Amino acid sequence: MDTIYALASAQGKAGVAVIRISGPRSHSAVHDLSCRDLPSRGMNLVKLRDRTGGMLDDALVLTFCAPASFTGEDVVELQLHGSVAVVSLVLTELSRMEGLRLADPGEFTRRALENAKLDLSQVEGLADLIDAETEAQRKQAQSVLSGELGNLAECWRMDLIRAASLIEATIDFADEDIPTDVTPEVSALLDKVSTDLSRETTGVVIAERIRNGFEVAIIGAPNVGKSTLLNALAGRKAAITSEFAGTTRDVIEVRMDLDGLAVTLLDTAGLRETADHVEDLGIALAKDRAERADLRVFLADDNSVIDVPFRNGDIRVRPKADTLCDKSGAVSGKTGEGISELVGQIASTLKSRSASAGLATRERHRIAMQRANISLAAARQLLMTGSDQYELAAEELRTAIRALESLVGRVDVENILDEIFSSFCLGK
Repeated sequence: MDTIYALASAQGKAGVAVIRISGPRSHSAVHDLSCRDLPSRGMNLVKLRDRTGGMLDDALVLTFCAPASFTGEDVVELQLHGSVAVVSLVLTELSRMEGLRLADPGEFTRRALENAKLDLSQVEGLADLIDAETEAQRKQAQSVLSGELGNLAECWRMDLIRAASLIEATIDFADEDIPTDVTPEVSALLDKVSTDLSRETTGVVIAERIRNGFEVAIIGAPNVGKSTLLNALAGRKAAITSEFAGTTRDVIEVRMDLDGLAVTLLDTAGLRETADHVEDLGIALAKDRAERADLRVFLADDNSVIDVPFRNGDIRVRPKADTLCDKSGAVSGKTGEGISELVGQIASTLKSRSASAGLATRERHRIAMQRANISLAAARQLLMTGSDQYELAAEELRTAIRALESLVGRVDVENILDEIFSSFCLGK
């Protein structure tokens, strides 16, 4: 296997830059740069030199011996001064060495997968951790990266293997003097796994929202202060405001961290009847985004009628609190009255919904678990039919087991590996 190398820290000037090398020639490559034999594991401060003996840099060198490394191979990490020139020179020297090549995006992590240091769900958790912007995203990614989803899938798999072995034993030893009614134990195992799968499948939608961000749409009639409210929530002038109705015609999006949750606020066109074709397109778009939003904030008086149905959990507040004598349940983007209470209400609503999130975070996970559950339902039905259907029931269980194995990357995932690893940065 080739020895690969890449800059593992961010591009550009920094205090420290890290170059990672992985593969059978990683330790000898550092020997060529330092003219020193380094221990197979540990830290050493060495002077790196080019092939003519010229000084490159003083570097802290960390050596790892297979399989006790991130990739499962011999690995070396060079911690250099974060100079663009220094990094470029060291990478150039590595490129001249026989058997070394620049790593592809995500190739270090792919080798960790191939060497069983990570399962596929952990790889996805690592990608999510790198992309995490909020505390909720960090916690979610850490739980997947730690292997919790893989451990759960393995428990389900072992239960199904136990169930399949009971059925197959009945088939194989039908003429022997052994108990033949395995239905109660098998049914209990199938019910347990099926219940767990249903719960995790339901939680994927919310888990995806935590990972990608919730959408909160601000809707109401023209000129009630939606854009002003958006600017107040965002803490900057994200949307144009004016005294003329119909100013907002497109959906304005603002991404923010709301009490640890990633939230995209949507400012939409004012809802009204209009003869203006362009404004009418904006209103149609506003209704569409409001329909798809996770939460809607209705900015409207008590007597206002808005052509968007109110859903359970939506929030209704009165506009322009600065002009009202009774300010209860009202907000003002101009003065900030009621803003902190509204933010708290939005955050509380979304956090309550987040409580139902499961460990599975991606559509791929949902599909794999759904496939497994469909096979379990078929197996349960065959099991109830009688022992003459046990062989078909066992085959359905094997199908469910394969679906769970695809969840952690054991089978049937080659077609998605390139897509997953292409999202990784070079050096990871």
